[in-house]
Amino acid sequence: MRFDIPLRPESTGPPVTPRDAATVMLLRDTADGVEVFLQHRVSGMPFAGGMTVFPGGGVDKRDADASVSWAGPPPSQWAEWFDCDESLARALVCAAVRETFEESGVLLAGTDSDVLADTAQYADVRQALVSREVSLAGFLSEAKLTLRSDLLRPWANWLTPTPEPRRYDTRFFVATLPQGQEADGKTSEADSSGWQRAEDALLDSKEGRRTLMPPTWITLTELAEFTSAGDILAAERSIQKIMPTLVREGDQVRVVLEPQ
Repeated sequence: MRFDIPLRPESTGPPVTPRDAATVMLLRDTADGVEVFLQHRVSGMPFAGGMTVFPGGGVDKRDADASVSWAGPPPSQWAEWFDCDESLARALVCAAVRETFEESGVLLAGTDSDVLADTAQYADVRQALVSREVSLAGFLSEAKLTLRSDLLRPWANWLTPTPEPRRYDTRFFVATLPQGQEADGKTSEADSSGWQRAEDALLDSKEGRRTLMPPTWITLTELAEFTSAGDILAAERSIQKIMPTLVREGDQVRVVLEPQ
């Protein structure tokens, strides 16, 4: 696989310890096929500046708060899927829900039986989460909401290559847009956001209209094989940690995928 992307400056000394992170492919069905919510990150950001990505970000230590109200597969099941301990599994799911809300306004929460259909009343809390004034557990408790892990499915696990100065151990999730909710681009980390079919995003990349990192390109390629969001959520996945190696060859980058 080859990508026309720049290689970032390598770090010196021992490899940087990866930070745990979560990213969510938010899906919706349309008459033209499945669309995924994508964001173009602001140029100049320390990580993935100028790239087109899915909503997501690093785990906050408070994401592991065991007091969060929870419905759906328990942390023990997520720990099995992602091959990690239960505390980290809880933090990853909470980070996925929190980051999706912060970056797109979509909140994967509700009650044990119903999913939230309108998040407008929580706009102020969304900004407080971004600034870390409140935690996800505190917000859900105050609002009497339950995190709905049943709305998420595990998809992949990508590890940033060792030479990179910023590294993330990122777990990828998929979820469908809850009925009644809308995704927006009200985040300072992106200068544009929107819905697009995976195959169209890949074509934009091929023709130079957007830049994708290898995990995003490969994930979009996988999503393009499905005809509905339901089929994507029902897909059986075997999660292996993958660390790409980027090798410069002229003005191209050869990507070697290495299961860890």
